[in-house]
Amino acid sequence: MESDLHHVLGDLVVVNHRLTRVAARAAGGTESPALWRTLSVLRISGPVRLGALAENSRVSQPTATNLVTALEERGWVSRRVDPTDARASLIEASAAGLAALNAWRDELVTALMPLFADLGADEIELLRGAVEIVAARVDAVETAGAIGAVDAPGAEQMARS
Repeated sequence: MESDLHHVLGDLVVVNHRLTRVAARAAGGTESPALWRTLSVLRISGPVRLGALAENSRVSQPTATNLVTALEERGWVSRRVDPTDARASLIEASAAGLAALNAWRDELVTALMPLFADLGADEIELLRGAVEIVAARVDAVETAGAIGAVDAPGAEQMARS
């Protein structure tokens, strides 16, 4: 059972990346995927310091600085003084940035619709159930702050794997 789960999760990660690339190509977007990832991280995390943004985005701090600068130029993020340390800034997605992210996601979904248009109601429900399972686990881990967090559902098992 554990071996099956290991393979299924590996396949899920790979197919997710492939699906995202197919959608991005089909949508024909011109923005860097890193900009969208950064906005997505900010949507989930809320206002964060640059170092935390870099860590959550899995990029170097200089790369995060460049991404934030590009997003600021578009009006998609803003910086404000960290109330706990006036020397530091908090970066947060702006309403315009979140609207752009929503529009981009809608473009991706629209581009994918022809690929999935022939699914039946049962298959759509199966996908919906799979998304709910994955989303619940990811939400719990992100809320807890780390994969090894004991109170995240299944995290104890993940830590042993």
